Amino acid sequence: MEKSSTDDQLMNLEVLHPNAAGIDIGNAAHYVAVPPDRDTEPVRRFACFTQDVRAIADWLKQCGIVTVAMQSTGVYWLPVYEVLVERGFEVFLVNARHTKNLPGRKSDVQECQWLMKLHTYGLLNNSFRPTEEICVLRTYWRQRDEHVKAASAVIQRMQKVLTEMNVQIANVISDISGVTGMAILDAILKGERDRYQLADLANPRIQASKEEIARSLEGNWRPELLFVLRQQRDLYHEYQKRIGECDEVIQLHLRTLEDKAQPENKPENPKRGKRAGGNAPRFDLRGELYRITGVDLTRIDGIHVMIAQTILSEVGLDMSRWPTEAHFASWLGLCPDNKITGGKIYHRGSRHVENRAATALRMAATSLWRSKTYLGAKFKRLRTKLGAPKAITAMAHHLARLVYRMLKYGQEYVDKGMEYYQQRYQNQQIKWLEKKAKDLGLTITLAPASVAR
Repeated sequence: MEKSSTDDQLMNLEVLHPNAAGIDIGNAAHYVAVPPDRDTEPVRRFACFTQDVRAIADWLKQCGIVTVAMQSTGVYWLPVYEVLVERGFEVFLVNARHTKNLPGRKSDVQECQWLMKLHTYGLLNNSFRPTEEICVLRTYWRQRDEHVKAASAVIQRMQKVLTEMNVQIANVISDISGVTGMAILDAILKGERDRYQLADLANPRIQASKEEIARSLEGNWRPELLFVLRQQRDLYHEYQKRIGECDEVIQLHLRTLEDKAQPENKPENPKRGKRAGGNAPRFDLRGELYRITGVDLTRIDGIHVMIAQTILSEVGLDMSRWPTEAHFASWLGLCPDNKITGGKIYHRGSRHVENRAATALRMAATSLWRSKTYLGAKFKRLRTKLGAPKAITAMAHHLARLVYRMLKYGQEYVDKGMEYYQQRYQNQQIKWLEKKAKDLGLTITLAPASVAR
């Protein structure tokens, strides 16, 4: 049987990991492959129970394996990864997209052998995984985020029920989950039907008049809809309780992380207009993040404390995992991924990556539309030139580079202002015009606009 061209190429490569193994991760079983000279049965099938995962580690030790490659499939790899790392193996988590370029490999046995072969010759890149303390923080924060999203969905269902009863309070009060909104909902569910009595519960800071609020509180009060409203209200309070529990464990865990800021140093007062909304934790999260990073990421325009927490929970504190800020932006999927054939680009765009940190940076970039700062001026120009989607990605890329520099080098961000950016952009345009004129054999003379007229 003739060898494939791929096998011939592999035979000419240098062996980087001679003591390598490959594991094909599955839900019901794991297939493990070791070099043929290590065991009479070089490929074995193991069940997914904890005892069987430990048996994998024992067998790999007997075979003299040092490093193991496995695909990061769903969450099935986590128990195997933890056991192997605990037993001293160097584990490579591999993106499945990087191993599916060879056709014809259909069985699990062939898959684990292919992983072992590629890893032996150093053809697989190790995926990023934060340190254990950041993984714990990430788990807490993701769970909190799920509760926040669920609570938001409950608020939407309450608004729907109120609309079905023709109670238009949501059109008068911007947030029915606030103090005024919840007080009115509680009174309705307790049996109050007098619209003026309900309007009296409004906070004095509500801009709508008492008469306008009273007009919005006249409905049909159908009992089945009131039943649904009561359940949604109770469910909302339950989610708020769960969010509070997450805040407690997050605060306790943050206190266990090492200090990077001097005890006497504290973050400067936040900029005006920069608020994280009603979903922010009740404790001083901004101060805790400053303590463990030594820098204040919220000084960057568009990044409030919730976005900063999301970024740190996903990427961690050690920026040395990426050699440069360009590598960091590429890992986030914020760099161009142009497809070129025959020396021509036939597709432009960024690589599709599911990354919560990248999503948070895109949200931060979107909020710069109304910002009267250096970054806001740059975003407005990019949006005019490229359109909103590309401008958001470009600004998210720029924000990622700023975050990288702050966390790696301890640099503080200083806003130079909208006027500085506009002046700098004007100077760049003048230099470009002078260069074009020089290429055409012309000379440009600068003069104030009033003189030119």
